[in-house]
Amino acid sequence: MAELTELYDAATSLRQEGDLDASVTKLNEILKIDANYVLAHSALAVILQKLGRYDEAIEHAIKVTELEPDDAFSFTQLSVIYQRCGRIPDAEAAMTTAQQIEMSKS
Repeated sequence: MAELTELYDAATSLRQEGDLDASVTKLNEILKIDANYVLAHSALAVILQKLGRYDEAIEHAIKVTELEPDDAFSFTQLSVIYQRCGRIPDAEAAMTTAQQIEMSKS
């Protein structure tokens, strides 16, 4: 697990330095080791959206919701990614799911 944390930290540093492509490469290295590493999928969703790689961004955001189906934030992030990719009806549906999860915890 330490190796994954080190790779994630390296990917984060690369992203902060503005090297998004290198950050994507590091995050994909993580997924080769652990295909269910939620933080890598979440980060890839954001970075790929910024790079204009919308289908891939959405794919990773959806994976986060599959790995954490009871986490409202996962669906909120999916909603934001959908919105930034111009898929407003999908964004609204994801936000509705996030709200339903929050209400069920009250």
